[in-house]
Formats: sequence, structure tokens, C-alpha cells
Amino acid sequence: MRRVVSLYLPTWPTDRIRRQGAAPPPGEPLVTVITQGSRRLVGAADHAAHALGLRVGQTVAHSQALVPNLHIATALPDQDAAALVELARWCIGYSPVVAPDPPDGIWIDIAGSSALFGGEQKLLADLIRRLSAQGIHARASVADTPGAAWAMARYGSHAVVSSERTIAAVADLPVAGLRLADSILEGLNRLGIEQIRQLAAMPRAPMTRRFGKEVGLRLDQLHGHAFEPLNPLVPKETPARRLVFAEPIGQLADLKDVLHRLAAALCQDLAEQDRGVRRLDLIFERIDRHNVALRVGTARATRDAPHLAKLFDERLETVDPGFGIEAAQLVASQVEPLSADQVEAQDMGIAEGSPVDLSRLVDRLGARLGPKRIYRLEPVESHIPERSVKRISALAPLTGQAWPATLSRPTRLLEYPERVTATALLPDHPPAFFVWRRVRHRVIKADGPERITGEWWRGAQDDFLLRDYYRVEDEKGARFWIFRDAPADQSARWWLHGIFA
Repeated sequence: MRRVVSLYLPTWPTDRIRRQGAAPPPGEPLVTVITQGSRRLVGAADHAAHALGLRVGQTVAHSQALVPNLHIATALPDQDAAALVELARWCIGYSPVVAPDPPDGIWIDIAGSSALFGGEQKLLADLIRRLSAQGIHARASVADTPGAAWAMARYGSHAVVSSERTIAAVADLPVAGLRLADSILEGLNRLGIEQIRQLAAMPRAPMTRRFGKEVGLRLDQLHGHAFEPLNPLVPKETPARRLVFAEPIGQLADLKDVLHRLAAALCQDLAEQDRGVRRLDLIFERIDRHNVALRVGTARATRDAPHLAKLFDERLETVDPGFGIEAAQLVASQVEPLSADQVEAQDMGIAEGSPVDLSRLVDRLGARLGPKRIYRLEPVESHIPERSVKRISALAPLTGQAWPATLSRPTRLLEYPERVTATALLPDHPPAFFVWRRVRHRVIKADGPERITGEWWRGAQDDFLLRDYYRVEDEKGARFWIFRDAPADQSARWWLHGIFA
């Protein structure tokens, strides 16, 4: 299924100028100026200028009369277009299928890569956040078709449009969301047609005679009845290999064979450059121009062709070849320096105590489960259970940190303490019984309490409550880690935090 992001940059010319440092301080209005004959008009305005009532198309004289301290820069469309291409290259970090959409947009097909970011919502949030950190104002929307995503990013209110709601989501948007020529929009406005639903309800033949074929084509592209191809941007210096087939292919065995051939050729190219792959994109070009893209990453730089090909094994089964695939391309979209290493020698085995290379296992698990789900736990110097461990990269170097040997901690620590109903015979005694997940446990042995307080160096920001922990054993021999806390405004509460082996 196709999922396309339309990235909209409403103030791209002024954002580009500010990023280059040739602009006034943030908050002061800035516009660019274009010349039409003898008239000087506003070509673009930043958010500060918009807030003061300035709009694209106003004369510069009128704008300066409204805003006396207005900063003016000459519009440079060529530099804007070149910078947009560079920004599109940066967006390849989110998907291998990225295409500039001049003058103020970028297309990103995320059908094969959104899972790597935790879903479409998180991908969009990360994209907008990182652009904002660079001083770029942006809006983005994702939908099944480029047309629907484009319209929603500029005129809609939904960041993510589900497949079953595409038609309903765009129905109330203005007809300007169809990317029609200004002359056509003026004709539609004269007829009182302002929304896409009104235009879609018109008979197709009279509409085509009056406005031409473009209106019907844009409607079909919007609703997914006509395919709209994207021409992916592949930088010339990016290592890549491409195969074109004499006859279209579609069988899984053929796709695997092609992938192994591409991987072997690409790794040979990388060996000549002393580089290794960190991110690999596989693009299948279908006859109907509906490309299918897959992406995998590696924990360390590598140019082991069989290993890289295996990372795509399970995902190849999800590829829909349609009426056939006419070409395939393998792109090393992220590489790192990698010199040659001697891995073995005749009559010499691997020395005892040599470190085991787990990068291949991490890569395979990451390709299957997602790279963010593969991690390692590292001890943190803290007596508070929730703060005594943190997640780090699975292949991060050892730091030598270790938990104190004197701490008796359960084998399994719950992610969050769970509330239990418990009764103690005396205020400072362990519970005589407790109910956890609707099961009653009678305590026959107990040890404690171990009192844990907050960390004083955090000051008033530390909201940790004093806890008294007990190690208890029930009548069946199961052992639990239970604590009692006592908020100032409540009676003591009991929680279960871990289970011993």
C-alpha cells in the first residue's frame, strides 16, 4: 500500500535566507521582492510579516507603508530551488523515495520505512521537530495519494489520513487543493464551486468540455483512480546498483536472486572505496510506475553481501509486483569508512577470549522487530529501582558499571509498580496477605523493610516518595518484592514491583 508524505514549506524563501545568516534577527518581519515589469511585488513573507498583515502579491510600497521597519531581500528562485533539492536529499533519511515538489514542497513515500520510526505519526513529528530546529517552518500530511497529501498539508487539519477516509477527508477542502491553474480556479469560482465535493459531483463530460482534461485528471489522482508517479531523487555520489530486466519479473525466487546479485555488485564497489553500509534501500520499479521501496539498517558498517541480502528476506514476501517489475535498484543511502580486516589465516583458529561479533545478530533482529526494539540494559548508580537502569545501543562499548553486590533485587522488575490490596498486622510490619491481579497470596515469610528515599541532589524537582520494600514469600513458595509508600494526604498504599526467580 502506498503512503505518501507531502511536506509543505510555506515560508521557504525567507527560511532559506535566515539559515544562510543574511537576515534580520528572528521576530523582525522579512519579505522577498520580485519584479514584474515596473512593479516590485512581495514574493514571499515570513511569519512575522504575515502577522502584520503582509501578503504575497502586495506591492513593496504598500507593504512598507504598513510596516515601516520591514526588511526586504531580493528573491532568488534559483537558489531557493537548489536549496530545496538539498533539503530533499536530507529527507532521504526518512525514505529512499524522495522527490522535490517546487517551489515549496517535498514528496516522501514512506510505505516501506514508517515502521522504523514507530509509525506515521511519530515519523511526521520527528520530521517537523528536526526541521523546526533548523529554523524551517513546515507542515506535513500523509495519505494514500500524493494529491490527497498535498491538499491536506496546505488546506486540511489532519496530519495522517487513513486509507478508508481519504475521500471523506478531502471532500470539504477548497478546489485550490487540486493543484489547478489559476485560470481554472477563477472559472470554478465564478460558477460558485468552492469545495472539492462540489466539483466531484459534476458530470465529467461537461466539466471536461469547459475546463479541459486537467480537472478530471487531478480529481482521479486525488482519489487514487489515476496513479501519480514520483521520480525519486538519488544523489550522484550515492553508491548504487541498478538492474533492468528484459522481461518483467514477479516471483519471490527471482526477487531474491536479483537482490543477491545487486548486493554482491554494490559491496564490490564499496570495497574499492573502503566504505561499508549503514543503511540500505531496495527499490523495485514496477511497470505501472508504482515503485516499491524497502529499507534496512545495520548496527555497524559492513559490506558482507550475503548478510545484507538476508536482511530483506522476510520483507521481500510483502512486495506486490503488480503486473511485473521491470527494474530493481539497491542504494547505499548511508555509508561509513570501513577498511579491510583479516578475519582468518591458514592453520590458525580464532583465539580464545576474542570478542564475539554480535552485529549480524543485531541486524537480523532489527530487520525483523525494528531497530528501536533491540537494545541493551546498562546499570546506573542509583538506589531507586526505576532509575537504576537505562537502555543503550545493543553494541555500545562496556562501561564497567555494575550494580552493588549487596543489593538484593528481583530477577524480574515490573516496568511500573502495580497497586495491590494488602493488610499488615502492625504499622511497620510486612503484609500478612495481599491481592494482586485478583489472586490472594498469604505471606508466610518476609524480610525487610529496606527503606529507599529520594535523591537529595535533585532538590524540589524530585517527586519520589519514601518507600519501605519487603521481600515476601507466599504459601506456594513464590517470592515477591513489595513496597509501601505514604503520601502526605493519603494512608499507606501497597505496590508490587518485582518477582524473584
